Amino acid sequence: MTQDAGGADPRNIPPSFVPSASRRPRATAPGDTGATGGTGESATPPPSFTPRVSRGAETPHSIPPAASRARRGGSTPRTSRAATPPDAASSKQQPSAAAAPESITPRAARTSRASRTSRASSAYVQPAAKPVRYGAGVPATATAAKAVSMPRKRGPKALLIAGTVLLVLVAIMALTVFGAWNWVDGRLNKTSWLTDTADTPASTWLILGSDERDGTTGDESDVQGSRTDTILVLTKPKSGASSLISIPRDSLVVVEDTYMKINAVAEIFGSQALVSEIEQITGQKIDHVAQIQFGGLTQVVDALGGIELCYDDDVSDPYSGLEWQAGCHTADGTTALAFSRMRYADATGDFGRNARQRQVISAIVSKASSGQTLTNIGTVMSVAQAGLDSITVDEDTNPYSLLMMALAFKGATGDEGVSGSVYWTDPDYYVDGVGSSVLLDDAKNLELFSQLADGTHAAGTVGTLAESQS
Repeated sequence: MTQDAGGADPRNIPPSFVPSASRRPRATAPGDTGATGGTGESATPPPSFTPRVSRGAETPHSIPPAASRARRGGSTPRTSRAATPPDAASSKQQPSAAAAPESITPRAARTSRASRTSRASSAYVQPAAKPVRYGAGVPATATAAKAVSMPRKRGPKALLIAGTVLLVLVAIMALTVFGAWNWVDGRLNKTSWLTDTADTPASTWLILGSDERDGTTGDESDVQGSRTDTILVLTKPKSGASSLISIPRDSLVVVEDTYMKINAVAEIFGSQALVSEIEQITGQKIDHVAQIQFGGLTQVVDALGGIELCYDDDVSDPYSGLEWQAGCHTADGTTALAFSRMRYADATGDFGRNARQRQVISAIVSKASSGQTLTNIGTVMSVAQAGLDSITVDEDTNPYSLLMMALAFKGATGDEGVSGSVYWTDPDYYVDGVGSSVLLDDAKNLELFSQLADGTHAAGTVGTLAESQS
């Protein structure tokens, strides 16, 4: 733009410049008109310019019709903050009409800044509120507000439907969980097992396998009635690998100054006496107890459609009733029960039986928690009913603690778990009135369970039996 005859300096006003009605003016020295060498008269503002009104100033010009507001090049340049304040610009000479910038629709950002009246300088007074006509008679501020692209809102019906569906789903889930919880909890057979031993950091379950003999199967040395054939200690530390360690049923203990095998403690002195002996061997508080009747495993295995078991030798055992060809087979309930009872046909005797019983329980837990089982409601109900009928738990056990036990068991028998047996010094220690017993290594076992509870023991197989077979 060139200087006109009035001698005023050129002032380039960008075509997109529409100064906000609330822009803070810069301080101007007294007597400064903002022009150098001009006539000193106030220039007529360009059509798109809406100046602030100072004391004594006239009402700002109206904004021209919308037809004159075409953008150049289809774009809207950003406003420079270095532009001359409105009061200074008002004293400059008006550029030629040919160079007058085109007006544009005020930006939403400019409109929003107009509301910050608290920041306006006290040297200027806002003009009286007068409706500035824009286009076809709509106030400019209203038009600017309508120009802002507002996000679409969902209709009240859509929100109501979505909320209703969500509430229904939550209600169904709550009823399902609550119903399942009550169904399981109402079928748990509970008895007093726990002692008042102080708590220890890890979560520890005592899993007992009780074989109630009816004389139809089993070896000839087994007495009639109920004896604890399987003793497993399941430990889940706060961090680290879960573990499943077996204690031989013939382990020698002393209860009330009486020597006996540990499998007879519960029958003679009661359930809490047995738990107390396990706590002395492990040095850990027993948090929960689950006693499994091996006779009930028949229904559980059959409900699962059989489980896969492995044994490397051929077996034909008249005492347990097991007929087995070396290798892995899918066993039904009757075969799985005989597999867990067989003793004399196993060269390792009671130690081998403990290992096979762990294998049976592990196979049941693994298949019961598989996706194939959990997605079949009929199978789940059948397994749950058969399982609950064959298990007795402590007085504090609930469905959640049973679930945690199952998950810990699955972790302990996996590749990252720790499994095996305790340590002993003599597997054939004879005591008068008791017979051949297993003499445990108390110091080594306390050290083992301390590491398992801390989660510091490496994954793998532990115990004297594992060491003898390696």
